[in-house]
Amino acid sequence: MKAFSELTEREILALAITSEEEDGRIYMSFAEDLAERYPASARVFERMSGEESKHRHLLLEQYEKRFGPHLPPIRREDVKGFLRRRPVWLTKNLPLDTIRKQAEIMEYESRRFYEKARDRTTDVGARKLLGDLAAMEQGHEVVAERIAAATLTEGALSEEERTRSRVFVLQYVQPGLAGLMDGSVSTLAPLFAAAFATQNNEKTFLVGLAAAIGAGISMGFAEALSDDGSLTGRGSPYLRGAVCGLMTALGGLGHTLPYLVPDTVEDHFRIATGISAFVVLLELWAIAYVRARYMDTPFLQAVFQIVFGGLIVLAAGVLIGAA
Repeated sequence: MKAFSELTEREILALAITSEEEDGRIYMSFAEDLAERYPASARVFERMSGEESKHRHLLLEQYEKRFGPHLPPIRREDVKGFLRRRPVWLTKNLPLDTIRKQAEIMEYESRRFYEKARDRTTDVGARKLLGDLAAMEQGHEVVAERIAAATLTEGALSEEERTRSRVFVLQYVQPGLAGLMDGSVSTLAPLFAAAFATQNNEKTFLVGLAAAIGAGISMGFAEALSDDGSLTGRGSPYLRGAVCGLMTALGGLGHTLPYLVPDTVEDHFRIATGISAFVVLLELWAIAYVRARYMDTPFLQAVFQIVFGGLIVLAAGVLIGAA
C-alpha cells in the first residue's frame, strides 16, 4: 500500500479514472434503488452517473496522450488514507435523505482529491483538466439541494413528499401502532386479573412488568422475522422490530406503573387501579387517534374498534380476577 505523496502522475491519473468509474456505478445503483419510490430523483442520479462517465473519458484521453493505453491496476484500497466509499448502496430502500447526504460526501471527497492531484502534477494539460474537474465536483456538492429543489418540478416534489409519508407509515407508524395495540390491549387481562385476585400492588406490578416485557420481546421478533423489507419497501426488519417491540413494552408498562403505589399507603389498591384504568383510557384513545390520523380509518370507527375492544378485554380480566 502506497501513500498518496508517493504516487506518480501516471498512478494519480489512473486512480482518478477508476474512481470516476466506481462513482458512476454507485450513482446508477442509487438511481435503480430510487426508481420506483422517487422517480424524479432517480433521473437526477442517472444524469450524475452520466457526468461521471464523461469525466472518466476526459481523464482517459489525457492519460492516453501521456502514458499510452495501458492502465496500472491501482484502486482506492491501494492508497493509504485515500477516500473510502461506505457501501451504503448495497442496502435496499435507503431513505432519500441518506442517499443525498452520501452523494454530497462523495462529491466533496472527489473535489479534494482533484485539488491534491492537480498540485502534484507538472503537465500543463493534466493540471488544467484536474483543476476543471475539481471545479465541477465543487458544483456537485450542492447535489442535495439540487435534487430537492432546482431539478425537480413542483409536481415531482409533491409526489416524492407523498412517497416519503407512505414510507414513514410503513417503516415506523405501522409497526409502532401494532406494538402499542398489542401491548396496551393484550396485557390488560393478566394485569387486572392479578390485581383483583391478589389486591396486592407489588405482585400486580410484577405480573404487569413480566407481561409487558414478554410481549415486547415476542412482538419485536415477530415483526422483524415477518418481512425483510426487500419487496414491500418497509425498511430494515431490525428497525421495525425494535420499534414494534419498544412500543409493545411501553403499551403494557403504561397501565402497570400505577401499581408502584406502595401497599403501605391507605387504599393503595383503589388508588393504583383508578390511575391504571385512567391510563388505559388514554392509551386506547391515543391508538384510535393514530389509526384515524395515519391509517385512514374513520375516527368513530377506530374508537369503536379499539376502545370498545380494549374495555372488553379489561372487563374479562376483572371478572377472572374477582371470581
